[in-house]
Order: sequence, then C-alpha cells, then structure tokens
Amino acid sequence: MAEPAEHEHPEHGEEAEAPWTEPQDDRSGLKDPARAARSLAAMALSFEALALLLAIVPMRMILDDSTFAIVAILVLVLACIVLAGMAKRPWVWQAGAVLQVAVIACWPIHWALGVAGVVFGLVWAYCWYVKIALGKPPKR
Repeated sequence: MAEPAEHEHPEHGEEAEAPWTEPQDDRSGLKDPARAARSLAAMALSFEALALLLAIVPMRMILDDSTFAIVAILVLVLACIVLAGMAKRPWVWQAGAVLQVAVIACWPIHWALGVAGVVFGLVWAYCWYVKIALGKPPKR
C-alpha cells in the first residue's frame, strides 16, 4: 500500500485553516457597523430628497400659487442632500430628526407634504433604531 503524501493532509502547511476563535462580544457581526449605519442614513436622506423632488409637479398642479411650496420643497431637498453628504458627522442623526419635523411642519402648505414627513419621520426613526442596534453586541 502506498503511503499518503504530505499534500493530502490539509492540517499541515498552506492548506490548513486558521483555528476557530470566539467572535468578539462587542461587535454586531459587521466589519464596520458605524459605516453601515451611516450608509443607511445617507440612503434614507437621498430617497427623501428624490421623493420631495417628485412632489414639485403635483404641488404646481394642485395649488393656485405654488411658489411658496416649491421654494420650501427645494430648501428641504437641499437639506436632505447636504445631510446625506455629511453622514459621517455625529450630529447628522439629530439634524435628520429636525429635518423630519420640518417636513411634517409643511402640513399647512398641503397635507400630502405632511404625510410624506410622517412617513419619512418613521423611516428616520427606524434608521436610528438600526444604528443603535448595530452598536450593541449581537444576541446569541
């Protein structure tokens, strides 16, 4: 019978796997949980900016004088884009919450803007919840 060659035993040499180690208890399982939360915030703000931009045409059709509504929407869109670009800053979460309140405050302009503010406010609250959850150790 032929003796097994050394390359048939993966526990020796280059083919061997690294020994299993316990995962760190202070990690969520992601390589960079803070970056994942920032990316989620930037995506949510980007989608909000897009949704607000899409609201301009209906506001022009519905309202008799839509100038104030369009200016308010463009200011909110600009704020969304700026905050999405600055997602690395720690204060973006609070500023995003203020932005959601500002969109809800557009309810007197038209109720649809207020509803959009409520919807994106809930989305922002969920993003904040995910950020907090990613900062905690995973449940095993």
